[in-house]
Amino acid sequence: MNRRTERAIMAFTTAFQLAAPAVLQAADAPKPMPSRIALINTTDLYHPPQDPGDNFDIIAAYALPELDLKAVILDATGKFLHEGGKRDPGFIPVLQLNSIFGRNVPCGTTPYVPMKSPEDKMLDAPAFQQFGIELLLETLRRSTDPVEITIFGSARSVAVAYNRQPELFRQHVRRIHLCAGASSPDFLEWNVVLDPHAFVRLLRSDLPVAIYPCATKDGPFAYGPHNSFWKLQNIGFIENVNRPLGAYLAFAFGGSKRTDFLQAMEEEVPAAALQALGRRSHNVWETAVWLQIGNRRLVKRADGHFRIVPAAEVLATDTVLPNELRPCRVQVRDNGGFSFQLTDQPTNFLIYDRGDPAINEQAMREALPALYLSFRP
Repeated sequence: MNRRTERAIMAFTTAFQLAAPAVLQAADAPKPMPSRIALINTTDLYHPPQDPGDNFDIIAAYALPELDLKAVILDATGKFLHEGGKRDPGFIPVLQLNSIFGRNVPCGTTPYVPMKSPEDKMLDAPAFQQFGIELLLETLRRSTDPVEITIFGSARSVAVAYNRQPELFRQHVRRIHLCAGASSPDFLEWNVVLDPHAFVRLLRSDLPVAIYPCATKDGPFAYGPHNSFWKLQNIGFIENVNRPLGAYLAFAFGGSKRTDFLQAMEEEVPAAALQALGRRSHNVWETAVWLQIGNRRLVKRADGHFRIVPAAEVLATDTVLPNELRPCRVQVRDNGGFSFQLTDQPTNFLIYDRGDPAINEQAMREALPALYLSFRP
């Protein structure tokens, strides 16, 4: 990324910061309905994608009506910016979603290298790579409601921000949702390997942290009650999603490098292209997090269909499937591997539990496409 591009992106994000006070002032006015859930999403989103699943999953942060997405923090790692063809932090997909949903969610990237120690504040990082951390902290300061923070990728941005302003986190963070790690200390999951010190920092903190392991002792694509992985056999539903979302997903899964990336969101994608993309399988880890933050339930309806619905809309005839956060105690090694024990004693840690992973996957394969088909930007 050259200096001209960096200056343009910094101007873009600064404009959002200047506009934010007016938005927050409006949010302070009396509301006829309860306020939505304040959210900061940290994600290893890139352009072109390293994993288009990140482009897919972030749609929920924009589209779920329960959520008020305040900021996107782009978790970038230097080696991935040059691996397999050059890429940049995911400013472009954020701009595309802002355009589709009529939003002005600010974003910024973070230091490209790992922390030197669990206490590292990374004050020596280049200015451009500081903005994501500064945006995270400023968003917390301005929020009048407790904030949920998601971590999809390394935990670097959150750990560094916490090192700089620990009391701000204690006052304003409702919960950190850490989608990383393995349910067994015998396997080091790749998000942990990206920055072990960051993972250790959060798991040795007094912050409220919910852990959604992305692997078992057998790796990231194994199944267990505590890991969040499941697989869509295909994404054929992409043919029927709302047109701008179809264009967005086709752009991401197709690895497009078009320079008119906003104009592309307004175009009709050829049916043949959508059909070809729809035959792709898709690995999923994040759905459990969005259900928890949005207070949604995974249910089996009386007619046998599976759906993701607001908790208030669960019917007496519905069977609610497990999607729990259970209290636990955590012990983390210096390399980021951790073990947990369920407990009924006070604790600041929770662990994800979905019960039978085969039933969970069967339900998700029907419920998640139905949810995406319901999104209307």
